[in-house]
Amino acid sequence: DSVAPGGRMKCRLCTKVLKKIQALAGDDPDESAVQAALKKGCRALGRTAGKQCQRLVSKYQEQISEGLQNGDMPEDICAAIGICSS
Repeated sequence: DSVAPGGRMKCRLCTKVLKKIQALAGDDPDESAVQAALKKGCRALGRTAGKQCQRLVSKYQEQISEGLQNGDMPEDICAAIGICSS
């Protein structure tokens, strides 16, 4: 999937989304903080990116949530779920 055209754009979107969510979730988020941030983060991106964001979040919610709770960097989380090439 990451080799598909638009893979780099997906990677950028993933990183952007996770940075936003990370900022909303705060420094040491628990699961509920991450869940709330996932909802808010997508809305903050506007309609088009927001839709892609929702898809990303619903598909990889567990990995994203876990990564953020572990304090992983957005780039690392996106690479771990296969959206960005590490």
